[in-house]
Amino acid sequence: MTAVVHTRTDLAAALDAHPGTGRRAVVMTMGALHSGHLLLVDAARDAVGSQGQVVVTIFVNPLQFGPHEDLDAYPRDLPGDVEKLHGRGVDVVFAPERETVYPGGDPRVTVSAGHLGTILEGAQRPGHFDGVLTVVHKLLRLTRPDVAVFGEKDAQQLLAVRRLVLDLEHDVEILGVPTARDDDGLALSSRNAYLSAGQRTDGLALSRALAAGRAAGPRGASAVLASASTVLADVPGVRVDYLALVDPVTVEEVDPSFSGRALLLVAGRVGTTRLLDNVAVEVTALPEEGSS
Repeated sequence: MTAVVHTRTDLAAALDAHPGTGRRAVVMTMGALHSGHLLLVDAARDAVGSQGQVVVTIFVNPLQFGPHEDLDAYPRDLPGDVEKLHGRGVDVVFAPERETVYPGGDPRVTVSAGHLGTILEGAQRPGHFDGVLTVVHKLLRLTRPDVAVFGEKDAQQLLAVRRLVLDLEHDVEILGVPTARDDDGLALSSRNAYLSAGQRTDGLALSRALAAGRAAGPRGASAVLASASTVLADVPGVRVDYLALVDPVTVEEVDPSFSGRALLLVAGRVGTTRLLDNVAVEVTALPEEGSS
């Protein structure tokens, strides 16, 4: 039986009432759950085993939305979300109101993402990662998990969370789960519901571009970016915010001589909907001209 709680007191009681002796895992969401979220829940259950406790948080965090973003329009359907979680081994759903997470209003002290919060996605959405890390920090304190599960689709966010845990010494394992996709290749996102049929077709250019870039890995970093860019340029319905080949630890863009495992990141708008995607790429450095 899943306990659905809304207050800090009820959350603490539900966590302490769990009869198991195993570990606790948390999956943090903003609701509007889809099959990608459910894969995170399944991974959480696998991580803690049958005797562990799985907690899902559902909270649309206002701190990570910019002044012109879709906070008010963001889809909310708590009864539907709880129904989707039925039968998936979730012990507690924590669905707090804004004042429960931020008593007394928005916090005066927040977590800073530092340089990581100013590049790529952070440059497009100033302050976004500060808001993400602030709420993750608070939810880790409130749920006290052994494992926290995040999707790899938001690659920069996942790295920021890993840095939060390392730098602020949270005693928790961060588990990344590979990006879930629909049969057509589109990365699953709650915002996909905003796409018309034609916009969805345009949005598939992101995953096609990533596939083209990955296939070009043996020809060097420049070929990766050129191949992906060509695909995107053929679809005028996609307005690209950035396309970058980055170090998977620092998220800094790699230079043309790079060799090894990198991440190819893309973000863009289709209509008014913003889409993110990424793929790992094995890059081979090309020999310098004149070398044998």
